[in-house]
Amino acid sequence: MNTIFRTLAVLGVTMLSLSCGKQTEPSSSATDTKAGFQPLAGRWQRIDGDYMIEVKGVDANGKAEVAYFNPRPINVARAEASGDGGNMRLTIELRDTGYPGCIYKLAFDKAKDQLVGTYFQAAQDTTYEIAFVRVKE
Repeated sequence: MNTIFRTLAVLGVTMLSLSCGKQTEPSSSATDTKAGFQPLAGRWQRIDGDYMIEVKGVDANGKAEVAYFNPRPINVARAEASGDGGNMRLTIELRDTGYPGCIYKLAFDKAKDQLVGTYFQAAQDTTYEIAFVRVKE
């Protein structure tokens, strides 16, 4: 009787596997993805003022650990990186006094080693073109 149940269990797993499509090996993309966003890491200063972004790291899901300063710390509600090594983007949402959902949408310019894009100033309902340069240590 146990042999019949084991056989049915194996057949059930096989059928489930077949019905779910092609099986894939577990991915090791956690380290690959993080390494792929390595050029974003570091401190970045906006070219038109004392605004500073510090990208401390990016996990395998694209969640970025970011600090923002003007020149004092401003709360970062969320930060996400996306794209690949040739086309990386960084979105940062600020939520703090004077920063009611302000959003940076930045792209990494590899040739200039800059973050370029837009800044949506929510309180003014205005979007600005901006750029950040890497702070050399």
